[in-house]
Amino acid sequence: GMNQLSVSLDFPDERHDDFRRHRGLFRHLEATLPELAKLGYGDIIMNTAITRANLPELLAISDLVEQWGVTISYSAYTQLRTGDPEYSIASPEDLALLRETVGKLASLSRRKKHIANPETVFRDTLAFFEHGGMPGCKAGRCFFVVMPDGMLVPCSLHRHRFETQQEMEASFTCHNTCGQCYVAIRSYTDRSLLSLVVQDVPRLARRLFDRYVPDGVAARGP
Repeated sequence: GMNQLSVSLDFPDERHDDFRRHRGLFRHLEATLPELAKLGYGDIIMNTAITRANLPELLAISDLVEQWGVTISYSAYTQLRTGDPEYSIASPEDLALLRETVGKLASLSRRKKHIANPETVFRDTLAFFEHGGMPGCKAGRCFFVVMPDGMLVPCSLHRHRFETQQEMEASFTCHNTCGQCYVAIRSYTDRSLLSLVVQDVPRLARRLFDRYVPDGVAARGP
């Protein structure tokens, strides 16, 4: 019943071990994920939070994930999760590098199926760092998190617990002014219907075609 397995990846080498404080983790991923990808389900996605530490490595991470045969989704680091501003991107030098890198990743996403982010998400992620936030969060309405006990929370960063979505919208969403994150669950659901139709439907159709249509059939055509 699982339709997606998400795995964090912060660096394209053993620095991932140091960042996650788990020795041997990167080599385990390197050995395991390509073998899982060969099963052909297309349900493994790597999650990379863009931080000041891994900013120079974002393109290398994309190349590595493509070699592994899995998908990658980039999202913005937020100190709401850790309380540590050290990994935020704010200096003019870091922002300049981010603009250049995001431009290259957005260009790659138009022709590389292993990058999940549409161009609009890359552009808005850059805006999040440039402006130090992103207003208009719809947590509780466009998305929410189901806890192990069945209770609902608006997002993983705000743990107000509710029994129903209606209660959550009335008590939290209608008064929510937080704009301090642009994590994947928000960035993918915040976009307009036009953006979803123009960008996501063709991308999804291409992914489903690649997943379910054998190469030989695609090559022969009708």
